[in-house]
Amino acid sequence: MKNGKDLVKSYLSNAPTLPGVYKFLDEQDNILYIGKAKNLKNRLSQYTLELVKKNQIMISLARSIQYSITESESEALILEAQLIKKFKPKFNIALKNDSSFPYIKLRTDHEYPQLVKFRGKNLTNGKFFGPFASSSHVSIALNEIQKIFKLRSCSDGFFANRTRPCIEYQIKKCSAPCVGKISKQEYDEVISEIKAFLSGKNQTLQKQLAYKMQQLSDEMEFEKAAAIRDKIKAISYIQLKSQKTHGLKDADLIAVHSNNGEFCIQLFLYRDGTPCGNQAYFPMHTNYDSQNKEVLQSFLMQLYQNKTPPKEILLSHDLEDADLYSQALKKMHNVNCKISVPRAGNKLRLIQTALQNAELSLNNHLKISAKNSSALREVQEIFALPNIPERIEVYDNSHIQGAFAIGAMVVAGRDGFDKKEYRLFNIKDEKKLNDFGGDDYAMLAEVLQRRLKRLNSEPKRRPDLMIIDGGKGHLSTTLKVMNEMKMNIPFVCMSKGVDRNSGREQFHLPEKEVFTLDRNLPVMKYLQILRDEVHNFAITSHRKKRSSAITISSLDNIEGIGKAKKNALLKYFGSFAAIADATETELKKVDGISTEIAKHIHKYFRK
Repeated sequence: MKNGKDLVKSYLSNAPTLPGVYKFLDEQDNILYIGKAKNLKNRLSQYTLELVKKNQIMISLARSIQYSITESESEALILEAQLIKKFKPKFNIALKNDSSFPYIKLRTDHEYPQLVKFRGKNLTNGKFFGPFASSSHVSIALNEIQKIFKLRSCSDGFFANRTRPCIEYQIKKCSAPCVGKISKQEYDEVISEIKAFLSGKNQTLQKQLAYKMQQLSDEMEFEKAAAIRDKIKAISYIQLKSQKTHGLKDADLIAVHSNNGEFCIQLFLYRDGTPCGNQAYFPMHTNYDSQNKEVLQSFLMQLYQNKTPPKEILLSHDLEDADLYSQALKKMHNVNCKISVPRAGNKLRLIQTALQNAELSLNNHLKISAKNSSALREVQEIFALPNIPERIEVYDNSHIQGAFAIGAMVVAGRDGFDKKEYRLFNIKDEKKLNDFGGDDYAMLAEVLQRRLKRLNSEPKRRPDLMIIDGGKGHLSTTLKVMNEMKMNIPFVCMSKGVDRNSGREQFHLPEKEVFTLDRNLPVMKYLQILRDEVHNFAITSHRKKRSSAITISSLDNIEGIGKAKKNALLKYFGSFAAIADATETELKKVDGISTEIAKHIHKYFRK
């Protein structure tokens, strides 16, 4: 069987001289690498020449090559990015976090609109502002807006059933339109102000507010005039901070910094002349042979798969062909996007700031990574793993006498905890658990069966090590499930030991004596951190489930309330808190709730 350069040469005679995408596959037909080409024959022929180490290893593993033609090189670039995102081949640079950017959404489906967080592609049924670099940036922005404009932030059900202002009004973060503390006309004026503010029209808004303040002052409405004065001061402060954009309106700044084959990309967002935050990315599958422009090119096409690019993208390093990437983005999103590298002036200073951020972020990332890598090497040695574990899954259960049962899984690797990979398992057969007063082994068996079955469709999420919180019984249960499902994944059960004290943990492995580690060893502390993380995740999730169930089920204790009436109340009021706060008159407005039942409900919550 041919491999390496001989394999490539065997495909060259039939390879077309057209643009397209090619794939190298191993002996199990797993994709090793995906590339694009302006001329497939010419591009493949380059793999028969002198190669960097990464490409030498890649083609040595290759056993077949597939390719498909496209109409143009820009089409090939788009298809390449789509395939890399889908398959994440081990020799392609790939993003770890490519979720969509969050927005601020101004709802338009209510008489008194409100601002909410939004993440997704469907930018309809409202007015949207952003995008923002992260959810935390949206939260900060919403908090500042609430202070300035005092828009409502409650649910529709809560809003509809207020008879007095809530605490948000007391702390001056809401104007209490629910109880008429602000008129509909005044509220609509605030909405117009918010639209101007979020669209970057701060100077125009300030002039309008200054004129309104003078009018109120002339009319001796000094308290209202003072409130507008405070609003102007807050907007002026934000305007002062946003002047650092140096004239940028709609732009993304992207800077890359590298160190020993590791890369950090800093993305800064500017929309309507306002900074919308920054985000650090640490791409996978880079090495010493990777180039800054190569990393940037891969990042660009993967980032904008599910995100609309701005009119301008400023980069820290040149691309091979910036026009090609502009053409591809135009085809993907129908946006004319200028891609350039600033050489002087304010834009260069902004890129230099982004580069400094990338360097700092990478240094911090490498420190954490090095610390975790050292611990992972020790984990490999202690548990006799064939390789340094890249993915460790840790499991724990939580319940009360079998009720509100939750199975939890956390994931850790070289970069620390990967929270987007955390999973919860709502135990389906709680009746069986209740019959036995809660059975950790039955819960563990169900969780492992569901997880291992899922691995058949997610082979790339196969763990290198599974850690189960438990002892001998959990070891037997895990072995039984592994055998039943014909899986062979290294695992260890970690128990607290005889005195149940942290630091005396015992480790249980198949066909080995139970052992412990010196509590002062860094690897012992690392394993405890893993166990504590899954334990906290399980307990927190269990409490949420229990609290929600107990709260809603308390309606069942009221005479005359069945499933249909409970659903009608929740649908009408929107929350349990709103039901508890409602008057008898308000409760009677719900379909199926008679005067007598309304009295029962009202009396129940006043006890």
